[in-house]
Amino acid sequence: MEGDVVEYRIDRGSGVPAYVQIIEQTERALRMGTLQVGDKLPTAREVVAATAINPNTVLRAYRDMEQVGLVELRRGLGTFVTRSLARPSSENDSPLRREVTDWTARARASGWERADILALVTAALDVYENEHDTQTPSPSPSPSPGRPGAEQEDA
Repeated sequence: MEGDVVEYRIDRGSGVPAYVQIIEQTERALRMGTLQVGDKLPTAREVVAATAINPNTVLRAYRDMEQVGLVELRRGLGTFVTRSLARPSSENDSPLRREVTDWTARARASGWERADILALVTAALDVYENEHDTQTPSPSPSPSPGRPGAEQEDA
């Protein structure tokens, strides 16, 4: 494989370090099944050419992923995926994935930016998790007035 399974994009204005963006994008590709066990990641040189970031930044991301068991660095051969994060419902042909893809296309066609879509999905997940939280809330300082559960937002 030529290492073209994932193409990293670095958002310099996000405030998120480039190596973290590489890790997050790799994890996303693993969750979605775009990257699979045995796939080769792009070389540091390829990532540097595509993103104009420092080679040490790429190597740090790859080392961090190796430490948690997602990839294996093989000297002279490259960096290879060793573990999948994909769920059975994440395959390209799953009905749920098609629905989300279609909805995303409609949102983009309506003028929504990536950040708008991510904010909406994050808010929906927060609501869902708050409604379905089965854990007993821990005692905490008094919450912000008019904002029940505000003390749990950092979780």
